[in-house]
Amino acid sequence: MCHGEQKSMKRLLKLTVKPEWDEIEEARNKAAKFFQSLGVVADSVHSLTMVMSELIENGVKYGNFTAGPDRVEVDIRREEDLITMEVINPVNLNDQDARTHMKRLDKTIQWIRGYQDPFEAYVEKLKEVARRPLNDEESGLGLVRIAYEGKAILDFFVDEDGSLNVSAVSGFQGDNHG
Repeated sequence: MCHGEQKSMKRLLKLTVKPEWDEIEEARNKAAKFFQSLGVVADSVHSLTMVMSELIENGVKYGNFTAGPDRVEVDIRREEDLITMEVINPVNLNDQDARTHMKRLDKTIQWIRGYQDPFEAYVEKLKEVARRPLNDEESGLGLVRIAYEGKAILDFFVDEDGSLNVSAVSGFQGDNHG
């Protein structure tokens, strides 16, 4: 079950999402309502909700829920002119697949940052995906979509508890009422 609470004059939303695919839609709905309550313009509500959804999907897909907590933590906060979305999931640093994923995550984020405009990275990734076989399940588009469509800057770190923290920071696009 997806649990949420809003704190501090509706500028913070915390969600706890079970690592199950059907939980993501409930989290999306709660996030969209939160963005609307902040006065975010409609197009940006859609983009920010997509960003949060992509981050949660990655957390569910790559999280280690056997040894660690069986949940994905989501923090969404507005500070001044920024909205920060952070998704936290457990990882097993002794697992080769987890280390490979984190290296790929780091490489992809650095690659995206190498472009002046995230649109250029998006186009290059689309070209790459178009050259792949149809049965290739890894598009790699999620992070590029976050940077381009969500107009977000990505970052990540692994904390001392072995949790992967992936964040996306986007400018606040309000309707001047929030």
